Order: sequence, then structure tokens, then C-alpha cells
Amino acid sequence: MKLIFFKLILLIFPIILSSQNDKKLDSLLTAFDNQPEGIEKVKTSQKLYHAFKHKKPEEAFKHAKLGLALSKKINYKTGEGLGYLNLAYYYRFVPDLDSTRYYFKKSAKTLSDFDDKKNLWFALNEYAIFETIQGDFKTALKLADDGLKVATALKHGPHMVDNIQRKSTIYMDTGDFKLAMEEALNASRVLDTIKPENKVGKAIALGDIGRIEMLRGNYEEALHPLTESLEAFKKLNNVFWIATMYIELGNLYWYMDNLDKSLECYEASLVLSKKMNRDDFIASNLSNMAGIFSKRGNHKKALELLLETHEITKRIGSNNNLIISFNEIGDASYRSGDFNRAIHNHSEAIRLADSMGLIDLLEDGYRNRSKAYEKIGNLKGALDDQRQYQIFHDSIYNQNIAKQIDELKTQYETEKKEQQILLQKNEIDLLKQKGEIDNLYKILFGIGFLLSLIAFYAVRQKLKRSKIEREKLDLELDFKKKELTTHALHLAKKNEVLESLKQQAKAFKSSENSTKGFNQLIRTINFDLKDDNNWENFSKYFEEVHKDFNSNVKQQFPAVTPNELRLMALLKMNLSSKEIANILNISQEGIKKARYRLRKKLGITTEDSLQDLVLNL
Repeated sequence: MKLIFFKLILLIFPIILSSQNDKKLDSLLTAFDNQPEGIEKVKTSQKLYHAFKHKKPEEAFKHAKLGLALSKKINYKTGEGLGYLNLAYYYRFVPDLDSTRYYFKKSAKTLSDFDDKKNLWFALNEYAIFETIQGDFKTALKLADDGLKVATALKHGPHMVDNIQRKSTIYMDTGDFKLAMEEALNASRVLDTIKPENKVGKAIALGDIGRIEMLRGNYEEALHPLTESLEAFKKLNNVFWIATMYIELGNLYWYMDNLDKSLECYEASLVLSKKMNRDDFIASNLSNMAGIFSKRGNHKKALELLLETHEITKRIGSNNNLIISFNEIGDASYRSGDFNRAIHNHSEAIRLADSMGLIDLLEDGYRNRSKAYEKIGNLKGALDDQRQYQIFHDSIYNQNIAKQIDELKTQYETEKKEQQILLQKNEIDLLKQKGEIDNLYKILFGIGFLLSLIAFYAVRQKLKRSKIEREKLDLELDFKKKELTTHALHLAKKNEVLESLKQQAKAFKSSENSTKGFNQLIRTINFDLKDDNNWENFSKYFEEVHKDFNSNVKQQFPAVTPNELRLMALLKMNLSSKEIANILNISQEGIKKARYRLRKKLGITTEDSLQDLVLNL
């Protein structure tokens, strides 16, 4: 089961916070009724919208429409832009995703055209949050960048930090942990310049760093910043972020196989979430608690929690989490023996994931539905789903290979430069040797001309043989490095092949003779799979280029197993946990646990880096 990570996003609203006092609400209603049509009446409608939006959404909707209509009538562009923003927020929780996007775009355009940077920043931020939750990370990243430009123009440090931290979160969600860490550190640097001290921002930055380390599989490194972040929010009495950090710590303890501590954290967050009446937090905690019960074998309790989560998730309108919810219910149903229910839920997950192009969730859906089909004897369905799973699995693998290609090229160029430096050093050593030999010649000449000739000939031959052997080794090393890069480029070519197959699949889908075309597509993919020995080739090239690596590891750490040695070899290539997981065809959680066990076996402390140790071997 997948943990649902609650995104470290602070929801900020553009106008005054909701009224908590019924008397104050009555006062606002009276004021609205008695005010003449003008800007003050629009502002009152905005306050009424925020007062009602969580308690009575339909009343909030009514006042959003009234404020928007009045703003248009008096040509009040700020009111119009915020009116569109309020409608977007309302439709987000209906949910009506098309209307949400439409009004977000209208809000941003109206405020941008009017050059209202202050409120434009809020609109862009809300829009970025929405797209992040929906899984459209490309759009979310652009909106975060646009918001950062506006914040920079306003010279507003806290806003800048919020945008940078949002970018860090988006990069975490896309698995680019290097860029995520860069943005988290950028946020910390900006925070250091803000006066007075932004304690909330600094605590969020600590949480970001801890979460990134957790996602990279560095669990000990993640524990300190996450704990520090939680304690900081407790001192600030910030319930929202206390609940959030309990979720993050629960996730960390899950990966560390400390299920008691994990459950304790989720339960603490759940209590606070219910006090805040935050459905998104409640759903996240219930889903993750279900994962613990499922891992302990209590599938009935897990399914009960997941069904409760599912209803909440539908209300929230987060399609990304809804797909995960369908797949999780399918998994729990499969484990409890209800295979038809498993098939139904995985089918719903596949339908939604396909409409959004979320190939990692499609991969999960097809793989697990295939297993359920097999259990009820539908072997054709099981085979078809297994083929679809393989297509998406290979697609994910090749996307990661594309990232590796640039890293391999950089590594090759770096090692080439290092080799040139080494050659220059060897040439200097040879010149020194030659000078020493010349002195030897003079001494030998004094002893005897014949002995001198013999010695001269012997030394020259030895130098000649040494030079030939050195040049031969250098040429072989260069050739093997070129082979490694060539093989990486071959993998890149495979991306083009799969893209071509994707286009063929789309054409077959709309053609009359789709069955024939689909079968041809499967035969093409199967041929490519049978001809693909990527791991074997990479292993061969790696051992030739880094020929001392395996022996060094075995000599220094004799207890390391073959599987752990394979993991260390991939770490030596500076690949991420996600990329290694795809190459070895196991889950990211499996890689993270393997790294954790390897750290313990190698005796690495929390202050030391596993990656650095491997790279230096």
C-alpha cells in the first residue's frame, strides 16, 4: 500500500479570515443590506463569503456571485478578480474541476491585466495548490514560478519563501529530490534575510529537508529535522503544522518498520485534524493507518478505514488521491479474498488514471487487477493486464533512463578529464625516471662500455614495454567508457521506440480493425523486450570500467551479500532510489529498506552519508 503524503503546503487566503462569531456575522449581513452599491459593499460580500465558505458553502457561493456581479457593474477589477477566485475555491470542493480551472484562470488574468500584484499572488498560489493536488505538476510548477516573479516584484520575502517551498514540494512529488533539496535550501537562505525572524517559515523549511531525506531513503538523516520541525511548531502552538508534521513522522517511522511509533503519530494527527475539521488531514491519516493494519494482517480493519477514507476523498475532490484510494481498496479486497470487489476498484483507478495520464498509478492498477483476474480464472484478462502493466512499467523505466543519460555523459567527461590529469602526472614521473637513468648511464660508462650498453638496452626495453602497456590500458579504458555511453544512448533510443508504439496504440484505438493493430503492437513490444539485456550489459560495462570496485567492497565489507553489492554498484553510478528501484524492478519502499539495512551492516552513523562512502570506494 502507498502512503499518502500530505503536501507541505500552507493554504493562504487573500481576504480577511472567516468570522468565528455569530454576532459579528449578523453585523456583516446587516451592513451588506444597508450599504449602497460600491467598493465597500463588495468588500463586505467578500467577508461574508469567507465567513460562510466552510460552514455553509451554498451561502458562500451566493455572496461570491453577488460580489462578482456588483464588481462588474461598478467596474471594480480587484473585486472582480477576487470574485472569480472565490468561485474557483467553491467549485474545487464541489468538486467541479473544469469550473475550478476556468475561474482560476479568469481570476489570474483579471488581476494581472489590472496589475494588482498583491491579490494576483494569492490567486496564483491557490491555483498552484489545486494543480499540485490534482497531479498536474508541470502546470503547478509554472504557477509557482509565476508567483515567485510576482513576490520578487513586490519585494515580499515571506511570499518568495512560500513559492520556493512550493516548488520544492512539487519536485518531491515528481521524484526529483536533487532539485527539491536545492529549492528547500534556497528557501532557508531567503528566510535568513527576513527580519523579524519568520519562525513558521524556518520550521517549514526544516520539515521540507526532513521529508526529502526520507523520500531519498536516508531515514536517520530525516529524523532530526522532522522532529525539530515538530517541536518548533509546538512552541508556536500552530495546530495546522503540528498535525502535518505528525503525519510526516508517521511516514518516517513506517519506513523504519517502527509501526507502533508510526500509528502513534497518525493517531495524534487524527485527533488534531478532527478538531480543525480538516477532511484532507483526516483522509491522509486514516489511509496511512489502514496501511499499518494491513501490514499487521488485519485486512478487515484496513478495508474499513479505507472505505471511510474513500468517502472523504470523494468530497475533497483530489483525483490523484482518489486513484490511490481505489487501488488501495482493491489491494485490501484482494488480500481479504473479495476478488470481484478488487477488480471493480482497480478498474475505477485505471479509468481515472488513464484520463489524467498518470502512468505510475496505471502501472499499479493493471498489475493488481491482473492478479485478481487470475484468482477468478479470467486468464485472458489477467494476461491482457499483465501486458499493459509491462508497457507502463517499461515507460517509467525509460523515463528514468533518460535522466541517467545526462548523468552518464557528465560522469564520462569528468572521468576523462581526471584520466588526462593522471596521464600528465605519469609523464612527469617518466621524465624524472629518465633523469635518474641518465645519471646511471654515466656511472656505468665509468665501469665499462660493454656493461653500459647492456644496461642501457635493458632499461630502454623496460621503459618501452611499460609505455606500450600503459597506452594499451588507457585505450582499453577509454573504449570501455565509450561503450558505456553508447549503451546509455541505446537506452535513450528505446524511448523513441516506445513513443512510436504509444502513437500506434492511439491510432489502433480509433481504427476499425483495432484488434489486429493491438496484436501487432504487442508482438512489437515482446520482440523489443526479448532483445533487451539492459541490466546484463550495464553490469558488464560497470565491472570493466570500475574493475576494482567489487573487490574493494568485498575486502572492506566481507559480510555484504550479492544483492547488496548490486545496490552499491548502482549507488556508485550516483543513481537515485527511484531510478535504482526501476532498474532492479522492485518497489521504492524495498530500495529504501535495503539502503537502511546496508547502512546498518556497513556501520555508518547518522552523520555519515552512504552515497559518499560508496562513491569513494
